[in-house]
Amino acid sequence: MPVFLKLIYRLVQIIPTFLIVMVFIFLLVRLLPGDPAMAIADSKVTDEQLELIRRNMGLDQPLYVQFAIFVGNTLKGDLGRSIMLSQPVMNVIADHLPASLFLAAYSVVLAVLISVPLAFVCALNRNRLPDLVIRGLFQVGLSTPVFYVGLVLLTLLAAGLRWFPVGGYGESFASRLHHLMLPALTVAFYTAAIVLRNLRAAIIEVLDADYVQFPRANGIAPFRILTRHVLPNAMVSTVTLIGLSIGNLISGTLVTETVFAVPGVGRLMLEAIFARDYPLVQGLTLVFAVLVSLVFLTTDVIQSWLDPRLRLS
Repeated sequence: MPVFLKLIYRLVQIIPTFLIVMVFIFLLVRLLPGDPAMAIADSKVTDEQLELIRRNMGLDQPLYVQFAIFVGNTLKGDLGRSIMLSQPVMNVIADHLPASLFLAAYSVVLAVLISVPLAFVCALNRNRLPDLVIRGLFQVGLSTPVFYVGLVLLTLLAAGLRWFPVGGYGESFASRLHHLMLPALTVAFYTAAIVLRNLRAAIIEVLDADYVQFPRANGIAPFRILTRHVLPNAMVSTVTLIGLSIGNLISGTLVTETVFAVPGVGRLMLEAIFARDYPLVQGLTLVFAVLVSLVFLTTDVIQSWLDPRLRLS
């Protein structure tokens, strides 16, 4: 299948996924404990006033009517109005999304810069001391909760040595790189541990393949063999893993952003859940779904570019 047709096919597949997400988030949000009308009402509100608030929010309508209104407004680009911030949900998300995207991209870049060179070191020294030490160190990263790694880095490098700020987002690009270094490193350490294990195994498998042994026997320079033959083939499965990791980063930044006080959508989601802000929770979840779908779409395109055999599937 040509890459263009495959891209169209993947885009069409996003539509039912988006609709299913809309159904689930609509139902799950309404299972949250508490009453959103009470969250925005005054402590001395009367029952009549409370009922009026519910009517204005549409909560007095049957669920199927509420869902039809929700779908119709979403297709128009109207995600409602945030209860706790009294602003359009789209505006609130637009204000907080750049910080999360910057953090996710920063984390992925660090993870790749850390894991790819070390994976080659491990694969070329398989079962020897460098391999055992590196894998043992990153095994700690796999088994340690992300929030604990963040707290350790925060205590040592921010509060102790004062090399980095304890929180915030920064103003300029350089300032943001400085402010987000610790949260990005926290996430990157876990992601790099996963990528390293996968890439190491893939490199070892490719090194033993005949199409690598043949140029080696013909005296081709080892560096050229690694860059022209080993790395592109080993990266095919690793790209999928990185794509999954990016999806998890986008939708799972809640803990990291809370620990480091990053004004992103993960921290905003936590605040919206506690405030029982139905429109904001629904809007954030839909944005997460779209971003994750786009990441997976991009992953498919990159895989097809790395492995021509995938263009025919």
